[in-house]
Amino acid sequence: MNARPFLFDTDFRRPQASQTSAESAAALAEAVAQAHASGVQEGRAQAEAQAQARLSDALTRLSLAAAGLLAQSDARDAEREAQAIEVAVLLARRVAGEALDARPLATIGEAARAALRHLRGVPHLVVRVHDSLVDEAEALMKALARERGYEGRLVVLGEPDLLPGDARIEWADGGIVRDRARIESSIIEALGLDPAVTP
Repeated sequence: MNARPFLFDTDFRRPQASQTSAESAAALAEAVAQAHASGVQEGRAQAEAQAQARLSDALTRLSLAAAGLLAQSDARDAEREAQAIEVAVLLARRVAGEALDARPLATIGEAARAALRHLRGVPHLVVRVHDSLVDEAEALMKALARERGYEGRLVVLGEPDLLPGDARIEWADGGIVRDRARIESSIIEALGLDPAVTP
């Protein structure tokens, strides 16, 4: 029989050193792996939150820039529209002015036709025109009166303050005024233009 000596210095309460080191190393490796996985997950969450914040900031800046560009575009469109209207008014004034200068009796005749349509029983009409148009206006009014069947007295008077093409046709209880400046003012007002700015 082999007898083994009794080992007095062996402490049987503690595990052996080789087992403790291996278990500790495994536990440490597992803790490091868990900590690494937790750190990676937390880092990803932070990176995603930062990316969302940057995207939100970029979208806000983009929407503000787009709103600014739209406002500038609207302002330019409104300015162009106002300029186009002013040009159209100037052109209309010039064309109308040239037409009135060339044929001032046309508008007077138009006003007289409108008046004579309803005035057959009126005893007399007074037509006021520019001084230079009295003879021509009188001939025109007589022709229109015959054409419309007007039999009352017809008086054509010259007025130096009336513009060629303007006229006032008056009878006992009414009248018609053809005033170019007032018509232009009404058109400018209807277009929403400032009469003081519009040349």
